[in-house]
Amino acid sequence: MPQSQFMTDIEKIDTAYQAAMLRRAGDKEGSERLIMTIPMPPWLAKIIKEKVGIEYFERYKCNLAEVEVEFGPDFLSK
Repeated sequence: MPQSQFMTDIEKIDTAYQAAMLRRAGDKEGSERLIMTIPMPPWLAKIIKEKVGIEYFERYKCNLAEVEVEFGPDFLSK
């Protein structure tokens, strides 16, 4: 199940920076895992759901906190 945790803009920037440092150090998987903790923008989640399917969210454990606020907690099942 996807995680749902809100972040401030500063936390999002810091997390993205940490992910970039992991990638630079050669830890691609760690970088990708960290990036997925940043809440996905609702507009992007809607496109991914329509074009790729809900399997994407299940596979990558996306943070859907902002998506659930905009589209409701049943976003993946609608």
